[in-house]
Amino acid sequence: MAERRSESQEAYVLHSWPYRETSLMVEVFARTTGRLTLVARGARRPRSVLRGVLMAFQPLALAWFGKGEVRTLAKAEWGGGQPLLKGEALLCGFYLNELMIKLLPREDGHDLLYDRYAEALRRLAAAEPSAPILRAFEKSLLSELGYEMLLDRDASSGESICSGDRYTYDPERGPVRLNGAEGLFEIDGKTLLALSRDDYSDPSTLAQSKALMRWIINHRLDYKPLESRRIFKELLEL
Repeated sequence: MAERRSESQEAYVLHSWPYRETSLMVEVFARTTGRLTLVARGARRPRSVLRGVLMAFQPLALAWFGKGEVRTLAKAEWGGGQPLLKGEALLCGFYLNELMIKLLPREDGHDLLYDRYAEALRRLAAAEPSAPILRAFEKSLLSELGYEMLLDRDASSGESICSGDRYTYDPERGPVRLNGAEGLFEIDGKTLLALSRDDYSDPSTLAQSKALMRWIINHRLDYKPLESRRIFKELLEL
């Protein structure tokens, strides 16, 4: 008996790599199923209908079959409507994809995060400033993983964050007001409140927010380096 094919799902390719002589292994993020690995048999053949479809950052409709950690791709159709990412936007897209590959559990659907990811790609393609887009997505990703950031009150006292105070940020608890002592990571109350509103109009807020998100994400990654960060840093040094 033939194995049952899955229903077609909206999905994005996060990463792909050659498999055997003519096939591809494809890591995808599907709206309903979440992150999973598919083998696209024959996708590297010159006449394969899959050859020009399985591109990163493009909306797709995918169906697959099989069991286990690796399923077999049965159908792939391009959804259209998403301009190609270029330059800095392309590097930012690779960063988002690497975050999801390393942090999202397998086969755990995240419908809201799927929409946030699609929105981030649209904004990057439209050449909007990248930093606010990345910060908003990072917050959404942490929230979907069960690590929603506490930004509006002191984790120790429960009091509201004061814009004029200075805080340390514990990745496991949240902000705690400094009383003359030094913290492992320090940040202004004004930045915490602005970050809670996704307001990055102040340059100091933008810089501190980037540092805070890196601090927290590094903690969630167990301080394992991201390849996309390394590449971006090397390009800036050229």
